[in-house]
Amino acid sequence: MISFRNDYSEIAPPRILERLLECAREQNDGYGLDKYSAAAADSIRLLLGADADIHFIPGGTQTNLLAISACLRPFEAVIACDTGHINVHETGAIEGTGHKVITVHNVSGKITPEGIRKAVETHTDEHMVKPRMVYISNATELGTIYTRRELDPIRKVCDELGLLLFMDGARLGSALCSIYNDIDLSYLAKICDLFYIGGTKNGALFGEALVILNPALKADFRYMIKNRGAMLAKGFVTGIQFDELFKDKGHLFFTLAQYENMMALKIDRALTKKNYKFYAPYAYTNQLFPIVTAEKLAELQQNFAFNVEKALPDGTFAIRFVTSFATTPEMVNALIEAL
Repeated sequence: MISFRNDYSEIAPPRILERLLECAREQNDGYGLDKYSAAAADSIRLLLGADADIHFIPGGTQTNLLAISACLRPFEAVIACDTGHINVHETGAIEGTGHKVITVHNVSGKITPEGIRKAVETHTDEHMVKPRMVYISNATELGTIYTRRELDPIRKVCDELGLLLFMDGARLGSALCSIYNDIDLSYLAKICDLFYIGGTKNGALFGEALVILNPALKADFRYMIKNRGAMLAKGFVTGIQFDELFKDKGHLFFTLAQYENMMALKIDRALTKKNYKFYAPYAYTNQLFPIVTAEKLAELQQNFAFNVEKALPDGTFAIRFVTSFATTPEMVNALIEAL
């Protein structure tokens, strides 16, 4: 069985494992106060070109939960598109903190300024929750990405309406390495109040780097991390990984992302040549959503692991393939042949 189910099925690339082995017998300070976490944070700040607080958190749901609950007052809410991860795939984690997720219609997996404005305008007084934050994902749940042409107006409407902008970057590496991308980390440092850089889905064993840029949001954040159960005693294990990923201007981080995108693009181009239709168009990142018949679905499931995204009205199925740092050309060729 060849898996295209996700980009975190494998442990980690050799360089990260080798680095962990090199440090295995060292003694380090705990709870993220070690030299490796500090070095990794410095490397990320260099790419940001900004004064940011950086915290390493074990997983994406914890990072979303922490970022949103720390920034909002009890009566405030977060706006997300209906396909957003915090709305669909986090088991009510955000609502569990006491904050409502206000959903708006997505356009290719993305939120729009018009959707944000509508969410604010329909929450009119103290008998309703008060919208205070906009949540976006890059890459989105449909594998699409945000460009400057889309993000600049979102930032503008956030400023106009007094909203914070938070970007979920679980697959940010893949987004930044997309052939359609026109932004970088320094740009995100200018338009986001906070965002995170995903490690779990970009080669790390686990871990996300939460970047807080808005000075008003920085104070006492470590208290929140501890309070929510996300402060690792062996935080240096995350620090070592991010130090390896982001030293030399993020060389390993971006190399891994470029590779997984390249594998996805190869599949995309082969399927386009075979006249397959796609639920979400183009190989923007490392996620692909081809549409197959029920017969082809059953055939593929004999040899490949992947997710069924949606059953469509005409009896066909949108399925999802995800490539990773460990996807080999042989795996890709086998999938192309089967398709």
